[in-house]
Amino acid sequence: MSGSSPAARLQQLFEGRRLTPTQRRIAHSMVRRAGDVPFLSSVELAELAGVSQPSVTRFAVALGFDGYPALRKHLREVAPAEPVPGGGDDAYNEYQQAVLGEIENLRHLAELLADPGPVERAGRLLAASRPLPVLGLRAASSQARGFGYFAAKVHPDVRVLDEGGSMLCDRIDAARRAGASALICFALPRHPKEVVDALAYAQEQGLAVVSVADSAFAPVAKYSDLLIPAAVGTGLAFDTACAPMLLGRVLLEAMCDDLPDAQTRLEEFDARAAARGLFVE
Repeated sequence: MSGSSPAARLQQLFEGRRLTPTQRRIAHSMVRRAGDVPFLSSVELAELAGVSQPSVTRFAVALGFDGYPALRKHLREVAPAEPVPGGGDDAYNEYQQAVLGEIENLRHLAELLADPGPVERAGRLLAASRPLPVLGLRAASSQARGFGYFAAKVHPDVRVLDEGGSMLCDRIDAARRAGASALICFALPRHPKEVVDALAYAQEQGLAVVSVADSAFAPVAKYSDLLIPAAVGTGLAFDTACAPMLLGRVLLEAMCDDLPDAQTRLEEFDARAAARGLFVE
């Protein structure tokens, strides 16, 4: 673990734990502020996570520590703060800090992808599903549409589910009846309840659920057969999602690797596009 970032080492501390929603919220806040957490009091951590101080104490006990002081001591050993080039955040304005935050999110994603197993497994599941439903609502709808746009160039039947409402489960039913075996979901904060409900329904219908979410502790985790986290940036008024978007492209690459005719389909599309004059060189 010594070669990984503080956030990655914190993530390993929480993996495999059965945490309550409140505890997942604390864990998520800690990962997002990994450099600061070892120096926060229980009250400060509670304020950061938006929970009560006793909840932080119970969280520490749930992780196997005698209390929060013991957890904090452990954090200082396994996730020490790392120096920031250029003298710290004060050297940058708020826009630069937002960009640097996203760069850090991409570094975490790169560390996660050092083990390609989960991505390769996801690629196999997505390539084998005919059709392939792609779910993303509200903030995640653009991620779903972007993934669906490119996936449709190599996959024979992609169905983007980017609108909620009473017909969402109907569309999942239709995909399942048509032969779908898996669904990919993009889940970003704030997490719509109907996305969680839709994934629960998809699993009930026998679909394997692959999720791209902002955290391993996201609400969709309970209903995901495979969840790969990619953090969002929180430095601006609205969250930024560079890492989830890049992870989506990585999953597309893995899916292409399991589609034997992917390159042929791409070449056919390029030929048709040239014949129709779709793009300006």
